[in-house]
Amino acid sequence: MNKLNNYGEAERLLYRIRAMAVIVMAGLFLSGLSAIPLQWQLELAQRVIGSNGNVVADWVATLLKGVQTTRASAPFMFYGTDWLAFGHIVIAITFIGAFRDPVRNVWLFHFGLIACALVIPWALVFGAIRGIPFWHRAIDCSFGVFGAVPFWLALFWTRKLADIESLTLLR
Repeated sequence: MNKLNNYGEAERLLYRIRAMAVIVMAGLFLSGLSAIPLQWQLELAQRVIGSNGNVVADWVATLLKGVQTTRASAPFMFYGTDWLAFGHIVIAITFIGAFRDPVRNVWLFHFGLIACALVIPWALVFGAIRGIPFWHRAIDCSFGVFGAVPFWLALFWTRKLADIESLTLLR
């Protein structure tokens, strides 16, 4: 492969890696922001789902009642979700490094894969302790499974990019 072909392939890989970094950053940012308006989201969910007695509608009603009760008696508890949002946004910002120079910051993709793997036992264990229905814990686990996809792809492509860069340096 000549240098021109290497350059074209490197550009394609860099584009793909950056797309995965943007997906990760957007997901973390939106996930973080969603931790703030809990009552509004649950009220909206209840309006959309209704209250026809199915398991999801009953769960949304339970969640909404818990949020309303907590807001009335201990609103300071929501400060924790504010910090949860902050944490998500700060973690999203770290992936700017992976966007800018994925080869040098490949460790961020490893970090993301480890975090995704940890979502599963975290959701299963603490969800059970907190009385979260299994089907809801399974949804939470899916964030770890599906979240790993952009990290794995970015890691795969970053390794290929590193190989091309090292070949180019040798010539």
